Amino acid sequence: MKKFFLVIFAVVCILSISFAQEKKLLTPEILWSFGRIGEVSVSPDNSTVLFSVRYYDIQKNKGQSDIYTVPANGGDYIRLTNSPDAKYSIQWRPDGKKIGFVCTKSGTTQIWEMSPDGSDWKQISNIEGGINDFKYSPDMKKILFTKDVKIDKDIHDIYPDLQKTNARIYNDLMYRHWDTWADGTYSHLFVADYSDNIKTALDIMQGEPYETPMKPFGGMEQINWSPDSKQIAYTCKKMTGKQYSISTNSEIYIHNIDSKITKNITEGMMGYDVAPVFSPDGKKIAWCSMERDGYEADKNRLFILDFESGTKTYATKDLDQNAEGLNWTKDSKTIYFVSGVRGTQEIFKYNLLEGKITRVTDEQHNYLSAIPAGNKLISEKHSMQKPTEIYAVDTASGKDIELSFVNKNILDNLAIGDVKRRITKATDGKDLNSWVIYPPNFDPNKKYPTLLFCEGGPQSAVDQFWSYRWNFQIMAANGYIIIAPARRGSLTYGQEWVEQISGDYGGQNMRDYLSAIDDIATEPYVNKDKLGCVGASYGGYSVYYLAGIHEKRFKAFISHDGIFNEEAQYLETEEMWFEDWDMGGPFWDKDNAVAQKSFTYSPHKLVQNWDTPILCIHGEKDYRIVYTQAMQAFNAAILRGIPAQLLIFPDENHWVLQPQNGIVWQRTFFGWLDRWLK
Repeated sequence: MKKFFLVIFAVVCILSISFAQEKKLLTPEILWSFGRIGEVSVSPDNSTVLFSVRYYDIQKNKGQSDIYTVPANGGDYIRLTNSPDAKYSIQWRPDGKKIGFVCTKSGTTQIWEMSPDGSDWKQISNIEGGINDFKYSPDMKKILFTKDVKIDKDIHDIYPDLQKTNARIYNDLMYRHWDTWADGTYSHLFVADYSDNIKTALDIMQGEPYETPMKPFGGMEQINWSPDSKQIAYTCKKMTGKQYSISTNSEIYIHNIDSKITKNITEGMMGYDVAPVFSPDGKKIAWCSMERDGYEADKNRLFILDFESGTKTYATKDLDQNAEGLNWTKDSKTIYFVSGVRGTQEIFKYNLLEGKITRVTDEQHNYLSAIPAGNKLISEKHSMQKPTEIYAVDTASGKDIELSFVNKNILDNLAIGDVKRRITKATDGKDLNSWVIYPPNFDPNKKYPTLLFCEGGPQSAVDQFWSYRWNFQIMAANGYIIIAPARRGSLTYGQEWVEQISGDYGGQNMRDYLSAIDDIATEPYVNKDKLGCVGASYGGYSVYYLAGIHEKRFKAFISHDGIFNEEAQYLETEEMWFEDWDMGGPFWDKDNAVAQKSFTYSPHKLVQNWDTPILCIHGEKDYRIVYTQAMQAFNAAILRGIPAQLLIFPDENHWVLQPQNGIVWQRTFFGWLDRWLK
């Protein structure tokens, strides 16, 4: 009998090893097969979570979003829709009896409703020209929506006899932004009586050449109803042209539905003020606020206004972190928010009665939201090892349980590499945190080619993000170790760490990069003769810069959407507030010591030192960093006799958003690395 059990045990072990070996490595095709969770909301009775999931069809080169529900206490999720029509802005009607959403059918984008089981679709708006987004009033008597309104003249208004011309004429700055040319239209806020056939509405911003939400990334978190449905708070930067281009000073406005009076509640607060949220009792309003005009990476502060006293409270004054994603509890006593801590995004809460901030969660992950639902929070979460899923978080313990399991069938059959924190002493003696990602089935007795990942921003977080382009697991699956240092300028390590990089692009943060790669190169499992350096945006700038100072550390470089010529960048980009803050001013200001130092760090001034193969990638619709930057870098490399490759995407912007382009990106990326590092 003992021998029999030994045989069975041996067979089980062999089968376990076999099953483990059968797990797949992540490929571009698998990466694009993941369901991508979008909007999430909780039913009024806290019983059901509503969410969207987007799947991509590689052959059709497009995606389809559909609507799902799952019990808030756990259980099977249910698919409510299955149609190619564009669907977004999914939300519960305040009475919980219907689900509202925006849908594009027959060439028009309107508000639709359906029953909670996905039946009985009905279009409830018939607004000429369609809408952008919407929200129900809490009392369900009204509805607000946003819609593009033409304010400025275009070429056809100027020359009505030339209707086939596609020329553009501009007289001021901000003529294009990120990936869109200014066309004379602005997103305005409208209010209508709620019915099952909404045809007319009042434009509360009538005639104003301003937009809400703010382009290019603002959503309906920037617009909210008061609980009595009598007021609307919205975010807007009421500036145009050059003034808009050099300032970040957005404001919070409250519009009274009955009196038609609009009041600015953040007048005198000079930075970004966004995302207003009324307390459920209507006595207060909270929002996110930055202090300094022109600085988009300033500390994001939680502010609260008491309507009765007029007092504004800086709630996170003693917290050296950002506060985002604000949500009140129903008793109006607590605000939950998300904040970055040492390379993770965690949930915190602010107790208004005690003026106390408490950390709720503490693990190796990124929480993206925190929606109160009784004694739990509903949140999206991801990490460097797992794409976004929906979780229920216990408010007392901070522990969570997964609800959505959208990608479980893929993940169960996928080999995932370990992710570990590594701390290196920087050249100034400070601790430099990095995430190190190891190949699946990592063998410390082998030697692996290793990549230095350079983060964009430059003021952004090297946290537990999951990316569909810069995905560390697919890099690891291709046999690479990756080190991703939170160099100077990175968020989640305090504001002093963030601010050091401004005016010092070629300074301490570059030394941080080299410290990180030199440190991990001492490990016996790292092949120090096969090191690569990759990055996008400011990370692409970093690649171009390091190519001129690396002293033969690296054998291959890849830069995506990187800045090569900083003087050209200053005059090609659109958000001048960013350039003026980080560069210190224009390059022609010879009396400005900060600016003069900043522009000496332009990578193109080091091209005489380049000696390493480089791949340059860019999107032609990237107006933030123009694609000619990649052309300049590629041309310089070729003229200097350095092996180089140029990958241009005519219809992509600062990102790569289409499935087949994404796969081309990955194949080219690894083709280049494998050529020089394996």
